[in-house]
Amino acid sequence: MTQKDKRTAFSIYLYLGALFITSLVVSNLIFQKFFYWNPFGDVTILGAPLFEISVGILPYPITFLITDLISEIFGKKKANQVVVAGIFASFFSLLIVYTASASPATDWSPVTDDMFKSVFGNTIVAVFASMMAYLLAQFVDIQLYHFWKRLTKGKHLWLRNNFSTFSSQFIDTFTVVLLLCSFGEIPWKLFYGLVISGFVFKIFIALLDTPLLYLFVYLLRKRFNLKIGEEIALD
Repeated sequence: MTQKDKRTAFSIYLYLGALFITSLVVSNLIFQKFFYWNPFGDVTILGAPLFEISVGILPYPITFLITDLISEIFGKKKANQVVVAGIFASFFSLLIVYTASASPATDWSPVTDDMFKSVFGNTIVAVFASMMAYLLAQFVDIQLYHFWKRLTKGKHLWLRNNFSTFSSQFIDTFTVVLLLCSFGEIPWKLFYGLVISGFVFKIFIALLDTPLLYLFVYLLRKRFNLKIGEEIALD
């Protein structure tokens, strides 16, 4: 690979990392708004409605698509580096929100202290819960992805993409809802409904993003003349 190709590959990796971190941080900041996703009509479990989901879930599946793409093209080490960078970015965003919350609003401020706290007041708990779930789920996703990649000798991209994502998304959904309920941010009566709703939604998105993964992998392999299973070494 020429130096020009390596610079191009690094730029692509950098932009993918930026998309990953943006999706992760934004999902933590907007989580307090919930919407009703109604693909199967009104359904309840143990008295709790299904398919009431936080808007924070909307950008989150993008992170798993990106780590799978990075794992496929750039390798396990680079995927893990993006995950660690995401953790740092999330905690740094938490520090910024905390500082902004502690700064008193002026009398004429369009956003009052109470208004700001009603939107971002639970961010600390949310980021902590999300980070614990995210850390566990992303590393599981990367480990399983490369397990299936070795087992299939680089073939059957759909298998490692979906099998790794299904497992990690369940871990992420279960853990974050468990922590939020444990900290009193969400009533326990909603636990099962939120876990099932979140997991089903993420599986639906994961199935939709499989063709996108195939497309991006195809384009990058063609651009850098990579064989099946071959990775770009950026170090």
